[in-house]
Amino acid sequence: MQQVIGVKFHSNTKIYYFDPKDINFNEGDGVIVETTRGLEFGTVANGNHFVDDSEIIKPLKEVIRKATEKDIKQNAENIEKKKWAYSVCLEKIQKHGLPMKLVDADYTFDRSKAIFSFTAESRVDFRELVKDLATIIKSRIELRQIYERDDIKIRGALSPCGRVCCCHTHLADFEKVTIKMAKNQGLSLNPQKISGVCGKLMCCLKYENDYYVETLREMPKVGATIVTNDGEATVDSVDLLHKTIKAKIQNEEGAIVVNEYKLSDIKSATHYNEDTDDDDDTKE
Repeated sequence: MQQVIGVKFHSNTKIYYFDPKDINFNEGDGVIVETTRGLEFGTVANGNHFVDDSEIIKPLKEVIRKATEKDIKQNAENIEKKKWAYSVCLEKIQKHGLPMKLVDADYTFDRSKAIFSFTAESRVDFRELVKDLATIIKSRIELRQIYERDDIKIRGALSPCGRVCCCHTHLADFEKVTIKMAKNQGLSLNPQKISGVCGKLMCCLKYENDYYVETLREMPKVGATIVTNDGEATVDSVDLLHKTIKAKIQNEEGAIVVNEYKLSDIKSATHYNEDTDDDDDTKE
């Protein structure tokens, strides 16, 4: 077991572990830490607690110090200054006519590095842009190309359901989402219906997928012959949420009618849904 604190940076929903040393931290405290980007100001999301060694990527970095009033003031200045850096970079991108969309500008805590995130459809030659930025900003310049999903995660947007996108509010990482998940739920495979603002499959397709996979395996396949209290019938459709089955059956008059049955009322079936894995689908 290892004592750690959980730290968030800016609007990022992901929590990173650090060794608190002998310092006691509470949720909401500011903290100065060293990351791969450099010196950073973070906010404590989880105070001192113990986690299993398997949850830690070693070596675990130690915190440098709990943020002082001076540190908090400098962080506030950095937030204001990065707005200026963003506007400068945007102006220079337009000046050079570069085919890139600026997403975000940020500083390390000590302002030794200015980091600009952008999206682009192809490789961009931004060497002249870096020279211009370094002359004006007086810091080391890092330009980082990101994908559309990362853009939405950073800036946020309203998803088709009317809520702010999950990646911006609570998802720490993007998880595997496949077309099979939409098929399992009986959704329309129209890309406009199952795609998020970023153009990829919606992350929420995964939330209830385990239920659909489990329930689908219990259900007879469409077209299968089932045995009911009314006799043999042919499955016409299934309702996974209500666990009901609509099946065609011949009545006493010889006419074909469609009856609805609960899954628990089905005595047996010739075929069940077994192939519900996602192995044959491309990750989106």
